[in-house]
Amino acid sequence: MAEFTRRDFLKYALAGLGAILAARFTSSCASPQVEPAPGPERVISEKQEPEASTTEYPDIAVVRGGEPEELACTAVDLLGGIRRFVKKGDNVIIKPNIGPAMRTYEYAATTNPWLVAAVARLCLEAGAGRVRVMDQPFSGTAESGFLNSGIREEVEKAGGEIELMSRFKYAATDIPLGRDIRKWNIYQDILKADVLINMPIAKQHGASLLTLGMKNLMGAVQAAQLFHLNLHQRIADLASRVRPTLTILDAIRILTANGPTGGDLRDVKKLDTVIAGVDMVAVDSYATSLFGLQPDDIPHIKIAAEMGLGSNDLNKLDIKEITLGS
Repeated sequence: MAEFTRRDFLKYALAGLGAILAARFTSSCASPQVEPAPGPERVISEKQEPEASTTEYPDIAVVRGGEPEELACTAVDLLGGIRRFVKKGDNVIIKPNIGPAMRTYEYAATTNPWLVAAVARLCLEAGAGRVRVMDQPFSGTAESGFLNSGIREEVEKAGGEIELMSRFKYAATDIPLGRDIRKWNIYQDILKADVLINMPIAKQHGASLLTLGMKNLMGAVQAAQLFHLNLHQRIADLASRVRPTLTILDAIRILTANGPTGGDLRDVKKLDTVIAGVDMVAVDSYATSLFGLQPDDIPHIKIAAEMGLGSNDLNKLDIKEITLGS
């Protein structure tokens, strides 16, 4: 895993030598604007798998030591830039974690609002036709969750929309690769979006051990409490059907104990880190290291890798790490 410093970053960007790092083309990230390197066609989560790219990008981008907006922009740039994923007119859905509706972002139970807003802004600047942010909390209402977390205010400032998920938009959906569940009620707009961006926060969880990218997808289904009958396999089964275009994991503040609800700032560790990648299993695998764990310590990560949904072998992944300001 290569370590880059800010000096390295500036050197490559200014010299125009980094096909990845020189992809800063939106006003919210940096200027001057440049065209991004060509990337694959957009991923439609309902209909197709990601296409292979002729340009090599890292499997995982890890960025540390900056403000949320800078972390988001740099992580996306390392992966080829937002226009690799979002095309003009795309219908984009961002799925954060608003966890318990009563929590503010400081308690690391909900995704950082400035990080969510930065990604929404990037998508709009890339020409997205619509950018909606949606989730359902496991306690309280979505309306209060988006308000208390600060996500509503920041997303609306960025030009995005908050959608309160309607019970009429769920439908029984086949899960062909599922080992335990073969059909479940899933929110159809999430399946039909041109681009789905999964934005979990990294936190400890009493039942699943950790809440990361795959666990965050439970906010897309009805009767999520029934997943606990066979939690780890059902998380992996769902991940075989709901396939985000991109996963951007919030590790700006992580919840190290008493998750997923939290409520004690002594359980919060500030890391100022974002982890991003196309392979959700790989992102989750790397994120286990934030808690001193290995990927195989989390059963649903191991199961997902065995099902062929992604890679949990960190030794075989191309991981690019940048520490800003060093």
